[in-house]
Amino acid sequence: MTPVLLIVIFIAATLVGYKLISQVPSLLHTPLMSGMNALSGITVLGALLAAGAAVQSGSRIAGSIAIVLAMINVAGGFGVTNRMLLFFKTKPGRQEGKKS
Repeated sequence: MTPVLLIVIFIAATLVGYKLISQVPSLLHTPLMSGMNALSGITVLGALLAAGAAVQSGSRIAGSIAIVLAMINVAGGFGVTNRMLLFFKTKPGRQEGKKS
């Protein structure tokens, strides 16, 4: 594939992804983010394979940056999921259905 075609595919994917995400109600963003952590893990594996197969040092640097960014995405996703799950835990000393 030519670099121009790859750039066109990247721009098209970016625009379609933005359009899809902007249509999701805000109440669904966090649960959907939890499910996306699995896909982010696949992205990390793909970045590892790409960086390992790279021959040129520029490609290895780009692959290493991709690995770091994908891991930040995974860690952030798990952090947000953890905070979301804390909302559903009851505090000690409080009964369910009763506000104090």
